[in-house]
Formats: sequence, structure tokens, C-alpha cells
Amino acid sequence: MSPFINQLLVLLGLGVAMGLVQIPYQWISELGFRLQRRFWPLDGLGEATAITPLAVALVFGCTLAMVWLAWGSLAAGRGGGTSGALALQQCEADAQDRLTPTLSLTGQLRRLLLLFLTHLGGMAVGTESPSASLGASVLLALRSRVPLLQRFSVPLTVTIGAGAGLGAAFRSPLLGLAYGLEELSKNQGRSLVLPTLVIAGVGTLVSSPLGQPARQTGLVLGPLPPSLWGYALLLTLIAVPIGAGFVRVLISVVAQLQGFLKQHRLVTALGVALVLTLVALASGGVSLNDGGLSLGATLKGHSGGPWTAIPWRFLSSVLSIAAGAPGGLMHDTMTLGALLTSPLQTYFPDLQANDLAQLAAVAAAALFGAANGTPLFCGVFVFTLQGDAALLPAILLASAAASVLAEPLRGEEWGAWQAERLLRATEAKVVCSNTGGVG
Repeated sequence: MSPFINQLLVLLGLGVAMGLVQIPYQWISELGFRLQRRFWPLDGLGEATAITPLAVALVFGCTLAMVWLAWGSLAAGRGGGTSGALALQQCEADAQDRLTPTLSLTGQLRRLLLLFLTHLGGMAVGTESPSASLGASVLLALRSRVPLLQRFSVPLTVTIGAGAGLGAAFRSPLLGLAYGLEELSKNQGRSLVLPTLVIAGVGTLVSSPLGQPARQTGLVLGPLPPSLWGYALLLTLIAVPIGAGFVRVLISVVAQLQGFLKQHRLVTALGVALVLTLVALASGGVSLNDGGLSLGATLKGHSGGPWTAIPWRFLSSVLSIAAGAPGGLMHDTMTLGALLTSPLQTYFPDLQANDLAQLAAVAAAALFGAANGTPLFCGVFVFTLQGDAALLPAILLASAAASVLAEPLRGEEWGAWQAERLLRATEAKVVCSNTGGVG
């Protein structure tokens, strides 16, 4: 048997493993959305007609438990987990041993419990970053036992695993490759592309479609017509300061809130749980989870919630991430962007559902791009959820334009800021800088 066939078989086996390990995350995500539909009156998106005491108790109790454990016995599972992958791209080889423990499978098991509490309580984060960090941890753990992986450097192994993990979780190898290329790695040759695509592709075949209510299948909207370009430009310009401001506010809140959590854990955890519960009540449940129900509705041209839900989602997303919930800002910023179309339904009644669906995709890509500064990955992620190739040029253009316009407003990027903190904490020697990542 030729060496190439042997290598391909190894990659196929790694793909099966990657898809299987992602299934619990997808089930947990689905649980959160089922509870949100069941207990919160979401204007046609849910089943409840009134908010029950049980719904309030779930949000408050599970949020309190998650924050308490994340800053106590389960601290190793706190956050999205990709800061270690980002930091590994920057440090010297002799400092990598200080960072690899942040991607241990033990930490992933702790994150799994925190993820369960996060989605049971509806904290406003998704499974994107945890899926990527899980993929990185799996390949890193297998590296000593799989000769093929030993040919790759530790940073490259982690990048392939993170990209393949995200691609398998969202059933899109292209998404995983875009994440690896633009977010993480300086290695952009065949050594990254082929393994990521094969592992993510096979993982896609065995992973579960659960937990992705925003994902649209069979949706045909067509290209953005000239009559809507003015609306698209306006939404992009509005999304720029909101996306850039999201990152600035998030970094500021993290610095303050985490200081309180270290010194007064119980009081601060109670405060976070109370605020997120009140926000859920004020928004009628729209602030819960990663916004997938709302985003899925807007990508079909329906209402994802009133425009008044925008500040509530902004607050719940910032507070959930800052408190250490296992997740990043990907779906949160896409949902915020898509909600920008809500006023159009009121003030421009001539717009059809197809028009609103197209504009929601453009706005989602614009705000995500403004917050993250990675136009290719942001555009591909929205396309992965929206699914109509005819709209892809407009999505990519909005993402690119917003990324460029937001750069002087955004300041330091969220992922780069997390990686820098981790490098300082581990005293790892930095060999270069990296500006990507969503953590």
C-alpha cells in the first residue's frame, strides 16, 4: 500500500473520531434551543404563551452554578478554549510545553459540564469556539500515537484540529479551512489545507445536525438586486461602530468583572445570574443562547425579534462571555447584525420576505466582520448558515468593507487580546504577533 493511501486512511480515521466527539456539544446546544422554545414566548419562534417560574429558575440557577464552578473547581474549562491555540502560533518552540496544557482533554471534560450548564441556563454563547478547541485538543492528544501527526509541528497540529473541529461541528469543511487559514495559522500550504479538509469532511458525515437552528437548507434567494444595495450599504455602515464597540466593551467588562469574580466569587456570580435573568425577562427570551432561533428566522425573512432586543442581546452576550461561559462571539455578533433589519419591517413595508432575508445575511456578515476583522472567515460562516451561493458576493463584500472600516475603531482584537494575556500568564516567549481569533 502506497504511503499516500496510508496517510489518507489515517486522516479518514481522524475524521470519524472528530465527528463523533463533536456530537455531545451539538446535543447540548440543541437542548438549550429546545428549552428556549418550550419556556419563552418568542413571537412565533417558541411554544410558550407566558413565562413560567420554572423558566426563570432555570436561567438564574444554571447561570449561577456555571459562573460559580467556572471560577472555582472547573476553571480549566472556562471560556471558549481557543486562546491556547492562538497563543501557540506566536511562541517559540521551547515555550510550547507551557501552553499545551491549556488544550488538554481533561480541560475539555470540565468544559463539557460548564457547556451543559451554559445552555441549560441559556447564556448567550454558542458552541463554535468550544468545538474548535475540542478539535485542537483531540489531535494534540493523538499526536504522540499517530506518526502522521508527528510530522506536523505542534502549532500546525493544533490549527488543523481546530479548523477540522469547527468544520465538523457545523458540517462545513470550507468553514473549517477558512478558520484555520485566516484565524490561526501562518502555514497556508498543502500541509494545512489537505488534512483540514479531509478530517472536517469525514467529520461532517458522522456529526449531528442538531443545535443549529440558524442553518437554512434549500433556501434560494438569488443575488442581491440593485434596489437593495442602498439598504445593504446603510446596514453595513450601522454595523461597523456596533461591531467595533462590542469588542471594546467586552474587553473592558472582562477586565472589571473577572477582578470581582476572583475576589468576591459568590456575590459576583449572584449578580451576573440576576442581571442575565432580568435581561431574559425584559427581552422575552430573545437574549438567551447564541441567538440561533432569532438568526434563523431573519435569514428566512421573518422577524427575529423587535429592534428593542438589540441592546438586550448586546448586554447578555458581553456579560456571558466576560463571566467565562464556554463560547465566543461568533453567533452573538451575527445575530446582532441580523437584528438590525428589524426596523426595516416596520418603516419599509414594501420590502418582501426575500428582500429582508438577503439584507439580514448582509448585516450579519457586516457586524461579525466589524467585530472580528477576518472578512473571509466571517463571510464564509454567514454563507454556511444562509446557504445561497448567489448571495455570497454581497456577503463577502459587506464583511470585507466592515472589517476595514472598523479597524481604527475596534482597537485590539478579542482573540489576540486573550492570547496575549495567556502568553503573559504562562511567561511563554513570543516569536511573532498574530491579530486573529475569536476565542
